Amino acid sequence: MAALDTNVVVRLIVGDDPKQARAAEKLVAAQRCTVAPSVLMECEWVLRGSYGLGAEVIAACFRDLLALQNIDALDPLLTQQVLQAYEAGLDFADALHASQRREGERFATFDRRLVRDAPKAGMGDVAPVQG
Repeated sequence: MAALDTNVVVRLIVGDDPKQARAAEKLVAAQRCTVAPSVLMECEWVLRGSYGLGAEVIAACFRDLLALQNIDALDPLLTQQVLQAYEAGLDFADALHASQRREGERFATFDRRLVRDAPKAGMGDVAPVQG
């Protein structure tokens, strides 16, 4: 088994370096692989910032990647929750951070946009820090 790094996932999605893309494809064809939520978060940043891809395309790429036979999300439930919130308009990192909390905890933030958009994305109990 192999846990994939951001650069391997980006090569699988973008294929901009043919030699590395082939090596990444060979790796995932030969063995089971996992992708951590933090790797997806960094991939989203790279795909958005360096490749100019939008959220809809990035989410579709992630879903396609995780549907491959030998690739699994390290934390499937967390990943699904984050992708749903991301597709509903939340920033990927915000969705990941707010999803990683204990049952019954609220997510406290100064980010007014996150507080406003979280319920629309199905993410409850995101609250502003009162000062």
